[in-house]
Amino acid sequence: MRKPLIAAMAVLALSGAASVAYFSRHSAPAAEAPAPAPASPGVPVTAGTVAAADIPVFLNALGTVQAFNNVTIKSRVDGQIVKVAFKEGQDVKAGAPLIQIDPRPFQTAVEQAQAAKEKDQAQLTMAQQDLARYSELMASGYKSRQTLEQTQAQVAQLQASLRGDEAQINAARLNLDYSEIRAPIDGRLGTRLVDAGNMVRATDAAGLVTISQLKPIFVSFTLPQENLHKIHEKQAGGELRVLAYGSDNKTQLADGKLTVIDNAIDQATGTIRLKATFANADERLWPGEFVNVRLILMTRRGVPTVPAQTVQDGPTGRYAYVIKPDNTVERREVEVAVVQDGVAVIAKGLSPGENVVVEGQYRLTNGARVRSAPPGTGAAG
Repeated sequence: MRKPLIAAMAVLALSGAASVAYFSRHSAPAAEAPAPAPASPGVPVTAGTVAAADIPVFLNALGTVQAFNNVTIKSRVDGQIVKVAFKEGQDVKAGAPLIQIDPRPFQTAVEQAQAAKEKDQAQLTMAQQDLARYSELMASGYKSRQTLEQTQAQVAQLQASLRGDEAQINAARLNLDYSEIRAPIDGRLGTRLVDAGNMVRATDAAGLVTISQLKPIFVSFTLPQENLHKIHEKQAGGELRVLAYGSDNKTQLADGKLTVIDNAIDQATGTIRLKATFANADERLWPGEFVNVRLILMTRRGVPTVPAQTVQDGPTGRYAYVIKPDNTVERREVEVAVVQDGVAVIAKGLSPGENVVVEGQYRLTNGARVRSAPPGTGAAG
């Protein structure tokens, strides 16, 4: 009797333990249930704003800087250099002394020509006095007409000799002036090609020094002939601006005007040569330098512009993503007028003031939510 009672109590204890374990597993508080996943913050992109800007329309060319005037200084007389009166590379004004050739032989020639003139002048005076006396004596019958005519011829001959003497004096004085070589133009001197003590001749092929006028200065360039009618059309409305850029095509060196259109097209290349003139007050252009040239034909005023990478190429054409106020994007078809200097000019599809995706488009679809940051923050990375 006692054993059946103990067995029944054991069965009840096991059943109670099993019940406690079951309720422990299936009656956990609701607060311990897993939380729902947070909403997506959006695709990170770099945002920008469509800007209204004045964009020039230009033609590109490679140009060469040329001195406005370039002179090779040569001697016009023979002689020995006794003085060099300049420093290499210095600026000079027209008329400044450069080189002195020994002037003594030329001064002697001037004095000789003057002496010859004085001699002929004395003979002319005597001949004129004889002519006056012979004229009176012939009237009285004491001199023949032949003698009178011979004296008249002698006077005329001496008068011609005097004119020749005057020409000799002028030539001698001119050579004397040539012995002092002066700068013919304002400009910058080059390196000295001769030294004091050297003999020079008027027939020498080599020069003594060069001088280049840098202010103003030319830039010469060529364009394909099909652009000629555009240039003429725009030039009719006024002078055309020409900008000179450095080798990186980003650094602007100078701003000038188109001044020369050649009078014929080069048939071998099908190009037309042009020249632009620059004030070059800061001397940023130098003769012989290669520069990138932009001939400005016109300027588009207040056109919508975006960074070039904003516009993407798709199977149906170009497009851009516009960011709406709710931070979702709209894929919009656009027309691009031109892309230059990293800026796309929008002809149709975008308006100034709209926010657009500049970088990070590869992860976007139409209607996607974005998390935008201004350019330069690396949000799209």
